[in-house]
Amino acid sequence: MDSNAANSPSDAVDPQLEFMASRLFSSWLAEQRVSLAMTTYQTGKLFLIGLQPNGRLSIFERTFNRCMGLWGNGQTLWMSSLFQLWRFENVLDAGQLANGYDRLYVPQVGYTTGDIDVHDVAINGEDRVMFVNTLFSCLAMPSETHSFVPVWKPQFISKLAAEDRCHLNGMAMDPATSKPKFVTTVSQSDVTDGWRDRRHDGGCVIDVATGEVVCAELSMPHSPRMHRGQLWLLNSGTGFLGTVDLDSGKFEPVTFCAGYLRGMALIGDFAIVGLSRPRDNKTFTGLALDENLKARDAEARCGLYVIDLRSGDVVHRLDIEGIVSELYDVVVLPNVVRPMALGFKTDEIRRTLSMGESNQ
Repeated sequence: MDSNAANSPSDAVDPQLEFMASRLFSSWLAEQRVSLAMTTYQTGKLFLIGLQPNGRLSIFERTFNRCMGLWGNGQTLWMSSLFQLWRFENVLDAGQLANGYDRLYVPQVGYTTGDIDVHDVAINGEDRVMFVNTLFSCLAMPSETHSFVPVWKPQFISKLAAEDRCHLNGMAMDPATSKPKFVTTVSQSDVTDGWRDRRHDGGCVIDVATGEVVCAELSMPHSPRMHRGQLWLLNSGTGFLGTVDLDSGKFEPVTFCAGYLRGMALIGDFAIVGLSRPRDNKTFTGLALDENLKARDAEARCGLYVIDLRSGDVVHRLDIEGIVSELYDVVVLPNVVRPMALGFKTDEIRRTLSMGESNQ
């Protein structure tokens, strides 16, 4: 484990954190030629997970207040935080290293959205960023002059208001069109915080184009993703990863995971899903997840599972112990070996300079 991921002591992974990987997790990263990025909810951490030259894990950490939604393609990384949306760009040329890292993500553009509780983030076919505006129950884009521009809302939402009526949280993009295809909500409520009374079975999947509910009776669903023609999602209140049969409208569970599920990335035959230990409050207790864990004589975990979609087996694992107990999102960074990023708490961002090509 790489516990001192950069030169300065402030860049070391917090000593109150412990990462424990299954035996072949590092080998899987190498075989897939990927690194991972993930965000933590309450503790506000962006973690970049790659490989050191000796093949052991590299864990790089930066702190951003309540960072949540992520999108990445290896060169660009978008991330939401408490009241801003940030675009990070890799400033290293191909083959160039910085202190042994082959990606150096620098925050280049930031939009101030206000505290609108941005969840999933994605890039559309026009290369513009879109996001789930959970507070206002809509999909939105950033604005040069305002907090956001709404672009879609569920039909049952009668008014855009800062009331988190249905807890719209997930957005699945259509790979063919790069447009939003499906969204997940915790309820179909149209009153302030109405979703909190529907946590057990009020969740649904909505077709963005038609506005129709295509799957219902879910428990706090998150992270819908289209992959190889199938809609995958996390039925978080039960602990199951599964697919949605769009003909029957049924959720088909594939794998039970020992934790509250949030965050999913899919690559090839694998899903990488985030597990959290539920908060000890009314929102996260009393769900079917509690009984499902008890039936399996298991405790909730925090970390990442790599699941083989062909068998449904958990084939690799990264457990997290210590101050981090909740994850929100995870993305795959293709063809990246060992990434790092700059934040705002050290002087490195003052001294890291890059120059684009001139048109003159």
